[in-house]
Amino acid sequence: MPLVRLDISHVRNLSSVRFEPSPQVNVIVGKNGSGKTSVLEAIHLLSFGRSFRSHKHKTYIQHENDACLVFAQLHQTQASPIRVGLQRHRDGQIDVRIQGQRAQSVIELAERLPVQLINPDAFRLLEGSPSIRRQFIDWGAFHFDKDFIPAWRGWQKALKQRNTLLRRGKISLSLLAAFDQELIRLGEQVNQSRKAYVEKLTPHFERVLSLLTSELSVNLQFFQGWDAQKNLAMAVEAGRERDIELGYTHTGPQRADLRVKTATGDALDTLSRGQQKLVVSALKIAQGQLLIEMGRPLVFLVDDLPAELDANHRQKLCRLLESLNSQIFITSVEPDTTDFTWADTTDVRQFVMNHGELSLLSKGLQES
Repeated sequence: MPLVRLDISHVRNLSSVRFEPSPQVNVIVGKNGSGKTSVLEAIHLLSFGRSFRSHKHKTYIQHENDACLVFAQLHQTQASPIRVGLQRHRDGQIDVRIQGQRAQSVIELAERLPVQLINPDAFRLLEGSPSIRRQFIDWGAFHFDKDFIPAWRGWQKALKQRNTLLRRGKISLSLLAAFDQELIRLGEQVNQSRKAYVEKLTPHFERVLSLLTSELSVNLQFFQGWDAQKNLAMAVEAGRERDIELGYTHTGPQRADLRVKTATGDALDTLSRGQQKLVVSALKIAQGQLLIEMGRPLVFLVDDLPAELDANHRQKLCRLLESLNSQIFITSVEPDTTDFTWADTTDVRQFVMNHGELSLLSKGLQES
């Protein structure tokens, strides 16, 4: 659901920002440190309940304030907008509201406001730990399979209990085997959801990458976390004695990974920085495209668009995003790096951020 109104209070240098974005393209320009990325951070916070810039919530709550607040109205076809809000307190408490009522968890926001982020740190999807790529897969599986989150939560709980038991030291194999039943049952569900999602995602990724560049051939390989020739029960049984020796569960869905390969090796090792950004962008756009085809509109956040991309690839990226009919927020330091020829039916709104103050520069349909 696109945002039709956004209110931000006490997020970094944004004391009070209120604006009505375009349902299509929003371009925010401003100097470094002006607050333009903080607008994207606030939208991300409203979807994920956390920042993409820091794991420490106190860093984005404005100094000398007890909490920050992000409120939005989300468009519904033939219905009144949905009111959603998130307040993050300095003591760590999160208060989530939907239509004025307290929500049980941040997941309810993620369901209503799916957000896809493309920023300079997106390289971590390739160069970071497998946990980052698991998060990427799990975001898609969450939106793709309604049974994924209950299975994932149950499996996480079973894994934690099993590891606690393993750390105790001397335990019998029969006792451990009793704990393994739930771990295996739920772990297989998590694995099947992940595997099915990657299979759905792969052709979309290949198609999007070919539109961004004809020079790259990249394939995705899903590693489930254990020998592909075995089911999870066989893997757990084979590794049980080693788990007792190590004091933790060393095989299973917690070791899953998405391997991004070229013909000559890992994409991280064989591609230039610019090519890596194209691959990461293709992964993010393909993930969004798959969600849109399921009837789930989402919001794209593109922070610092010019980073690592030349003008030709910036234009291709924006054209591709534009074709998805999604709401887009783009930030840039220089106005001319986002001065593209948008389609004449596209509603483009340009904003200027200056010392935490956001002002509308232009509004309306663009001429091609």
